[in-house]
Amino acid sequence: MFLHEHACDDAARGVILFRAGRPVGARGADRMFRRTRRVLSDILALRHIEAYLVAGVAAALVVVHILGGSVPTEAQEATVLAALTVLILRSVSPGRAPTFDQIAEDRSGFDRHPLSERWKSAREVCIFAPSGVNLLSAANADLLRREVLARPRGIVRVVLLDPTCVEAVDQTGHHLDDELDYPTQRLGPGIDATMEQLRTMASWPVAGSFEYRVLGYNPGFSLLVTNPSQAGGSVIVEFHGFHNEATVGRMHIELTRDVSDRWFAYWVDQFEHMWRRAARPTGHQQGASMEGLNE
Repeated sequence: MFLHEHACDDAARGVILFRAGRPVGARGADRMFRRTRRVLSDILALRHIEAYLVAGVAAALVVVHILGGSVPTEAQEATVLAALTVLILRSVSPGRAPTFDQIAEDRSGFDRHPLSERWKSAREVCIFAPSGVNLLSAANADLLRREVLARPRGIVRVVLLDPTCVEAVDQTGHHLDDELDYPTQRLGPGIDATMEQLRTMASWPVAGSFEYRVLGYNPGFSLLVTNPSQAGGSVIVEFHGFHNEATVGRMHIELTRDVSDRWFAYWVDQFEHMWRRAARPTGHQQGASMEGLNE
């Protein structure tokens, strides 16, 4: 990126800086316009109205003082007390609820919030996916080993679609593969590859607990649950939908206890029901430690 300097009128001693071909002054004007528009939007929607009222009164008193008018001490003290009250109330009140677009994403959201960040301090990860071929890639499996399974109380549980349930695999493959405009992989081989990956993971000598199971049908969504029993836990629910341009376009929502304690608990409970209904695959090899897992 180049920085271009153009000298203006020397008498005015003005210098306009350009970044990427755009004047800095214009960018400042844009920011001011956006802030003004946000303030007007807040006022029309009666958001933070108490803060704007106090700020308006304070600004009016300042203008009166600048113009030489007399501002009563009582008015000054009342304005200060009102401002302090607003600050205290805003410090203890919950933050603004996120909009739906802030919790809904497609898979490009994982580029902005990668798994390496999500699992850095994770102690429990629960996964359901028909094949899990993307989520449980070799790189992500190694990430689970280095982060979650390296902890003595770390827990990883995985549920996949049962590859021996041929009818369920065929039906789900028709849904997930044939209803894509641009498919890049097939469900059946994806399940086989992930099952081999899971068998390898189960043989790792790790400090944490690892187990995987299989389910006989596809419920129409995928789940990624991180730290379900902790305050900072999250649940990502990806809806398979009926038709997608590509796999990366599938919609998911991310829930935390702050967003909705009720629906966070609901989706955590969905995984627990799936886990109890799922079965250990034939020839299943249990991970290094299974103490504490729900049966």
